[in-house]
Amino acid sequence: MRRSGWTADPTVGEMQLDERSSLRRVAGLSTELTDITEVEYRQLRLERVVLVGVWTTGTATQAEASMAELAALAETAGSEVLEGLIQRRDKPDPATYIGSGKADELRAVVLETGADTVICDGELTPAQLTALEKVVKVKVIDRTALILDIFAQHATSSEGKAQVSLAQMEYMLPRLRGWGESMSRQAGGRAGGNGGGVGLRGPGETKIETDRRRIRERMAKLRREIREMKTARDTKRARRTSSGIPSVAIVGYTNAGKSSLMNALTGAGLLVQDALFATLDPTTRRAELDDGREVVFTDTVGFVRHLPTQLVEAFRSTLEEVTGADLLLHVVDGSDSLPAEQIKAVREVITDVIKQSGSPAPAELLVVNKIDAVDPVELTRLRAMLPDASYVSAHKGTGITELRERLAEVLGGLDVEISVLLPYTRGDLLARIHADGRITTSEHEEGGTRVRARVPHALAAALSPFAHAGGSSEPDGAGSPDADGVAH
Repeated sequence: MRRSGWTADPTVGEMQLDERSSLRRVAGLSTELTDITEVEYRQLRLERVVLVGVWTTGTATQAEASMAELAALAETAGSEVLEGLIQRRDKPDPATYIGSGKADELRAVVLETGADTVICDGELTPAQLTALEKVVKVKVIDRTALILDIFAQHATSSEGKAQVSLAQMEYMLPRLRGWGESMSRQAGGRAGGNGGGVGLRGPGETKIETDRRRIRERMAKLRREIREMKTARDTKRARRTSSGIPSVAIVGYTNAGKSSLMNALTGAGLLVQDALFATLDPTTRRAELDDGREVVFTDTVGFVRHLPTQLVEAFRSTLEEVTGADLLLHVVDGSDSLPAEQIKAVREVITDVIKQSGSPAPAELLVVNKIDAVDPVELTRLRAMLPDASYVSAHKGTGITELRERLAEVLGGLDVEISVLLPYTRGDLLARIHADGRITTSEHEEGGTRVRARVPHALAAALSPFAHAGGSSEPDGAGSPDADGVAH
């Protein structure tokens, strides 16, 4: 249905944004149980929250930035942030995460603000969650549970929903707790001996054990489904790879503007929202650069500091889009207070994924986005710190033309130089060289057409059976990325 005043139908991204905005949590509505210790058996209810973090390393600016990010995560999940507390410690308290004195202070803040939830800036053990809840007497969740909740809200595809469900179950399994007496062990004090009295002998199965068994069965089913979806994704990726068209994966910190940049480069019309983890499902679009070269761009899920390991494992098949790319377009939020920390966090996740896959690391091109929102003095400092990066504003369109030219230059440098003798019956391969490569020399001989050219990796692999002495299999400029920009 066309909206009043519009000159065109809404894009897919605009419709997704409308749908997401139409489902918001209503403050004040609650199905909270009296016993707040049984949180893992109920949906998260994030309404009025108090944040608490432990500052163990780094500067005060880094600690404050981490808390600001936690606040943004909480707001993305649909909650209202009332207060934030940071405690300086050598390491988190093993009992209550923040120590007994700070826990009492936190309880006073909860009473003063009327908060119903405490969110901790770290991953708490089941024992820490239980102990802290007993003191503050409201629900306590950690950063991992918060991120998983956001992913559950934003997942749209079948694969995305399955991956999020698996990650949630992996997180929840060790944190299942008893629900009053109904989930306590059936046997009495002598259960490990000759029996616990009439009606209590025998192995039995507690409610927790039943839940754990069901969760494990569901996790096994989800893993099978994700493997099947991965097969379909691998088939599509192999088809794209065999076409010889270079692939560019757009990666970066969450809310760095990856989808906006994808739209600016390809006109894809993807969902763009000023929120963390707005994009979970990778989207692939084909576009043509100024030199006529066709490129496949893939928008990927954003990363964040301390990304839960459950998510990295569950989304591994999706993250493999990164390992199969010819080039990583690493988008950095130039308006962020700590862009170097963003770059470090993203590279840590990518390194882990690449190491697990066993694939060589793709080249990387840094793109500093949102320069329209950066102070000129800060922008000058950024240019000095990241001299090889491209600087753009995907929202304003600034620097996009220069970035497209840079992409053509970098992708051209990644091409492989080949020398082949193609039989006259393989005119299809010659056509692909013309379309996707750059021919240096071409001669017709009795046995076929002798061609010397620069072509993408995938096409070079398809042409390898026809190679002869004099060809090269290594691209100019291949290697690992440096600290500032593109691989050398």
